[in-house]
Amino acid sequence: MSLARTRPRFLRFSTVSKLAPQAREYAAPGQGAIPPSKKRYIPTSGTYPLGFSAASAHVGVKPSNTRFDDVALIASEVPCSAAAVFTTNKFQAAPVTVSRNMLNRRRGEGIRAVVVNSGCANAVTGRGGIEDAISMGHETDQCFVNDSNGKDDGQGSRSIVMSTGVIGQRLPIKKITSKLGTVYGNLGETHHHWLSAARAICTTDTFPKLISRTFTLPGSQEEYRIAGMTKGAGMIHPNMATLLGILCTDAPVGAAPLQQSLTDAITKSFNSISIDGDTSTNDTVVILANGAAGGKPITSTSSDEFRAFQETLTAFAIDLAKLVVRDGEGATKFVTIKVTNAKTYEDAKRVANSIARSPLVKTALYGKDANWGRILCATGYAEGVESVVPEETSVSFVPADGSEELKLLVRGEPEQVDESRAAEILAEEDLEIVVRLSEKFDEEAVVWTCDFSHEYVTINGDYRT
Repeated sequence: MSLARTRPRFLRFSTVSKLAPQAREYAAPGQGAIPPSKKRYIPTSGTYPLGFSAASAHVGVKPSNTRFDDVALIASEVPCSAAAVFTTNKFQAAPVTVSRNMLNRRRGEGIRAVVVNSGCANAVTGRGGIEDAISMGHETDQCFVNDSNGKDDGQGSRSIVMSTGVIGQRLPIKKITSKLGTVYGNLGETHHHWLSAARAICTTDTFPKLISRTFTLPGSQEEYRIAGMTKGAGMIHPNMATLLGILCTDAPVGAAPLQQSLTDAITKSFNSISIDGDTSTNDTVVILANGAAGGKPITSTSSDEFRAFQETLTAFAIDLAKLVVRDGEGATKFVTIKVTNAKTYEDAKRVANSIARSPLVKTALYGKDANWGRILCATGYAEGVESVVPEETSVSFVPADGSEELKLLVRGEPEQVDESRAAEILAEEDLEIVVRLSEKFDEEAVVWTCDFSHEYVTINGDYRT
């Protein structure tokens, strides 16, 4: 797929604060133009897992899309172990239901592919939507029937199905299935193939999100590889967000330990990010492990190899999830919220999420306003938290350049804030907010979020049309 870009269409807004005028620019999604500030997050090369290939093709799932690829396929040469984490939204999209049922039926074994369309979520589409998702998986399976590992094993589909886009509309399923042979024919192992697939799953994303790296495991001489792509820019909040994630590794990990590793990794990665406090109907993160690099299979969750793999997967998932926040709809800031000195990890996480979800905190950050009272309020109304001790609570801004933190509140007492210093810190793209809840406890949690800008309203005001 050609990644040539059209001339970007910019939406410009100006705001006035007591500190300095601001101007924001945002390259409208769907135009193919990647904002200059985002280009540094797109890899120019990669090291991809053995035995996997990727592809994309243009179908035109959304009628307004006349040129960009919108169907992607990730496939393994051999059957894989697979694990997935799905949305907790009660209105779960058809591909979520179909893929979960398939993985349960197969007990996470024998998976060959992940097929994804963007432009239509196939959510809240009734029985017909279920049939479309089943058809999408079945027709993908048919692409593999002529290879030695593609024969029917009597357990049904081997393909995980994902969809993302507008809710409440039926898929143009015949258009999609008629092009699956083309997508299959486009499969390749190069960086270009992987990047094209990552771009094809985007909706309001302004850049494709793709990471790859190598790792080793204790007691093994083999070098392993892991690669992952994700999409998501809005409707992002834990449990899960409106995102899709596809991770692949050539390490030999069985289905049960793979599921445990992914579940644990999601807690500190994709379930620790928030854009706007909304969660969606299609959220799915899946990992495939084909063992193509060899080595001793990981079949137990008590081995050193499992613990090392779990640490590797968690760190990898965190880096991938951060890219979602970097591309938050209309976002101008990447904000790390660290809550420390909590009684439990759960308490710290609830407070961090409360701050990350607050529209008043997020708009203050956009306006470069050191309004720590909003942070404190969000800390105080976090539900189900027993760790907050008002007279021991402290709030600080920590600059990204490693310079001294700016203390805003210390043990319940307000500081005399240097507004010019605060403005300097808030003018940067990256910012860390640290909230210390007490002096008695030592648990902590981290959540990543962004600010709210005019562009967020613009994007979501006309998204469906």
